[in-house]
Amino acid sequence: MKLFIQSLTLAAICGFSSVASAANFRTVVIDAGHGGHDNGGQWGKVYEKHLALDTAFRLESKLKSMGYQTVMTRRSDYFISLPERVNTGNSYRNAIFVSIHYNYTWKPEVSGLETFYSSEEGRRLAQYVQNSLIRRTRTVDRLVKYARFYVIRNSSLPAILVEGGFVSNDTERDRMKSAWFRETIAQGIVDGIQHYRSEY
Repeated sequence: MKLFIQSLTLAAICGFSSVASAANFRTVVIDAGHGGHDNGGQWGKVYEKHLALDTAFRLESKLKSMGYQTVMTRRSDYFISLPERVNTGNSYRNAIFVSIHYNYTWKPEVSGLETFYSSEEGRRLAQYVQNSLIRRTRTVDRLVKYARFYVIRNSSLPAILVEGGFVSNDTERDRMKSAWFRETIAQGIVDGIQHYRSEY
């Protein structure tokens, strides 16, 4: 009981939302960021919305082949509001929520991968995924970070938001235009999910 109280106190201090553990989860809700009129980060004709959707499909294929059930918040290039994305995820139990994005900044020298969380369960999932992504891609590790992005802050599931590199960085943009790199990002997420699930 003392440990439980300490955990609650830590969550309150860190601003973690109340998220139930998804022990033995069978479903992964995959959220491809942006879509439709919302291009996300872009450089020339390279749009984040396309990269995210392609990576989401690759992730879905890999997870299905391993026996997971998957839910996609979008399956083509159309706009979905943030509340709709969250509502899709929150309608499932025994599930986790993975939002896929690619980054952008006005500083072209900035590069690397990072994974965000907003709850303690999300933090554990994020750490496994980030470790696996860096191991697979061997790129700059921008670490796991707490954030209050809408889709993870309002999720009742263990939720993370993955940033798979910077569209604004020449080297990373060239890599993410390659199917090999997007496949590697998807595999890194799968590896992290598997490690997280092995906790239980």
